Amino acid sequence: MQEPIDLFSDTRTKPTKAMREVMATALVGDEQVFEDPSVNELCARTADLLGKERAMFLPSGTMCNQIAIAVRCRLGEAVYLDCTAHPLTAEAGGPAALAGVILAALPGERGVFTGPQLEAALAGPNRNKPRARLVSVEQTSNFGGGRVWRLDELDAVCSVAAKAGVGTHMDGARLMNAVVASGVPAGRQVRDFDTCWLDFSKGLGAPVGAVLAGSADFIEEAWRFKQMLGGAMRQAGILAAACTYALDHHVERLAEDHENARRLADGLATIKGITLDPATIETNLVFFEIEGDAQSFVKALAKEGIRMGAMGARIVRAVTHLDIDKAGIDRAIAAAARVLA
Repeated sequence: MQEPIDLFSDTRTKPTKAMREVMATALVGDEQVFEDPSVNELCARTADLLGKERAMFLPSGTMCNQIAIAVRCRLGEAVYLDCTAHPLTAEAGGPAALAGVILAALPGERGVFTGPQLEAALAGPNRNKPRARLVSVEQTSNFGGGRVWRLDELDAVCSVAAKAGVGTHMDGARLMNAVVASGVPAGRQVRDFDTCWLDFSKGLGAPVGAVLAGSADFIEEAWRFKQMLGGAMRQAGILAAACTYALDHHVERLAEDHENARRLADGLATIKGITLDPATIETNLVFFEIEGDAQSFVKALAKEGIRMGAMGARIVRAVTHLDIDKAGIDRAIAAAARVLA
């Protein structure tokens, strides 16, 4: 029996044999008092990569977002972000529950809003509106189908925010996918953002972890919230070693995932009952519309040994990653054709 092809998310990646070996031999210590050499190395390397003063290892990107918002904002203040952004759609109301903030959604195009849109939203002052405190950008945009924010778009948003005296934060869930797709280094992409984070448990293939970066003062205060939210760990070097391995070995190979995503899109676009423009595929996310019910489609596809995700009544998402090769992509295309036939 053939192994299932799991295209549900790039979070489904499993540590490679070499990564597991590095984890097994990692130097460890008490992370909370900065005595874990593997965690310290990862934080130093990531801070350098992102051009920030300090960095902090956390269990998840969601916790990175929550801490960044909590440090920067006070009760009743507003965070501006795209209407499809992760803190708004997939963090269980955390910003409201944990920081007491309002998420002000901007209607971007494929997850990307513009400088002029932000400028219009921030226009004021107006004592009747929540005080704008933070602008958040998700790179790449998940619900934008892996859309990469261009450098001019990032610069425009940061410029508007700076003029308004509003802080900036980058959700770097798939930042390295954007780096590989655009050729623009991570440090340049986040240059004008006050805070940012890099995820290791998606395309980079580590089992756990993200690193939040910013100024020394920001990270000092962020540690209070890390303790508060239960994000502080002990011998976390076992996990950090996997992330460092990913930096060394799994960044350039993201191009393979992008190539496989385009291969998948090209194949799916030929199937009757699927609406998809392959030209919109920039990274490893493939969103498409089907004629019929998305839930029924993915259930039927699962019986064929292929897993994708229903993201709406008629929208399906497939995500390529290091556990999926070209043969797996071709199996997925063939299975989709059989289901829709």
